[in-house]
Amino acid sequence: MDAASPQPTTELTRNQRLDRLPVTAKHRRLLVGSGIGWALDAMDVGLISFIMAALTVHWGLTPTESSWLGSIGFVGMALGATFGGLLADRIGRRQVFALTLFVYGLATGASALAGSLAVLIALRFIVGLGLGAELPVASTLVSEFAPRRIRGRMVVILEAFWAIGWILAAMIGAFVVTASDDGWRWALALGTIPTVYALVVRHGLPESVRFLEDKGRHEEAEEVVSSFESQVPAEDLARIDAATTASPTAGRPEVEGATSIWDRVLRRRTAALWVVWFCVNLSYYGAFIWIPSLLVADGFTLVKSFTFTLIITLAQLPGYAVAAWLIEAWGRRSTLATFLAGSAASAMFFGTADSEAMIIIAGCLLSFFNLGAWGALYAIGPELYPSHIRGAGTGAAAGFGRLASIAAPLIVPPLLAFGGSILLFGLFSLAFAIAAVATLTLPEQRGKVID
Repeated sequence: MDAASPQPTTELTRNQRLDRLPVTAKHRRLLVGSGIGWALDAMDVGLISFIMAALTVHWGLTPTESSWLGSIGFVGMALGATFGGLLADRIGRRQVFALTLFVYGLATGASALAGSLAVLIALRFIVGLGLGAELPVASTLVSEFAPRRIRGRMVVILEAFWAIGWILAAMIGAFVVTASDDGWRWALALGTIPTVYALVVRHGLPESVRFLEDKGRHEEAEEVVSSFESQVPAEDLARIDAATTASPTAGRPEVEGATSIWDRVLRRRTAALWVVWFCVNLSYYGAFIWIPSLLVADGFTLVKSFTFTLIITLAQLPGYAVAAWLIEAWGRRSTLATFLAGSAASAMFFGTADSEAMIIIAGCLLSFFNLGAWGALYAIGPELYPSHIRGAGTGAAAGFGRLASIAAPLIVPPLLAFGGSILLFGLFSLAFAIAAVATLTLPEQRGKVID
């Protein structure tokens, strides 16, 4: 820290010093660095939807076999999300982030060599362990560094990298998977990229200041905070401190003394968050994992169904952009509830679409609203808990939600056989509506101190 920096910084906690900063180059590097890991995660999750459709053609998989191939990764994700969050509270956000990238990248590469469905399913479970642990850890890391006034927006921008990864998956599906009978193997081979990127995360991203303080590593925490403050000219920092009228303890949350996510002051928000996570996972993965296969079953070729899916996926980007703006203009709760309501309406629309044009329009609307809702959901989660149980809180909610993502691919074939697309997407619409109602019971955390 420059000696010319203003005296008031010494009266603030390190977290408050981070909260007051403008966005610096180090914030942007953290966001992009975490976002690339997020995109690689999305690419891996997205690839399985195209590989399911391809193996149905090349290996003659039955709907039940395809369902298990789609679901087994989410079994691993449920465990990974739960234990990854707990591990992040013990050994650090950055360490777990890097470890998860290495694990799922290695397992994805090995999947390219699978000679049977059983081997592929076993490897997809290991992939899921890494994928599930990464997402809540990455969002927590970004949330803990983001300046308070744009904290939600930065997390939504992080989540927008999911769209980039899914678009990459759709492009690989359209141009690599369809290129030959072994195209799916080459697609999985590309999934080894995260193993290399794990080194970038391990050595290029900072560790959470809140985590370092909780572990008594105050010198390291001070170095990290000072490195961010050094990005701001001393006169600008002085102006920021002079404009600060709140006392250092103003706005401190009442949940700081909680020792469990089910403590009295937290249990209501934890229950509501779990409901939202469950319903959103059920609808999102039930729809998007199966869309390429559903289009193939409706008579479209692999190339055409994958092209439709790519177009639908592109609508995720404006969904994230609008959510990133609204989350600071409207607040977290209103933004999430609105996008969930839009998702409910879009799901019903998609279930009744009966032409190519209507399928694409309805699919784009579903992408827009559903992925905007995901962005807002990831912004809300870390803000609900104090730092010492933040990883556990976000990880447990994600882990519970993964139970729905496990069930979602399995329920699609029987529901289609019983009631067709109207019943299937009617269920997804209902789940989105329930999530919207649960969201309205969560506290609004826009602009509030989270530690």
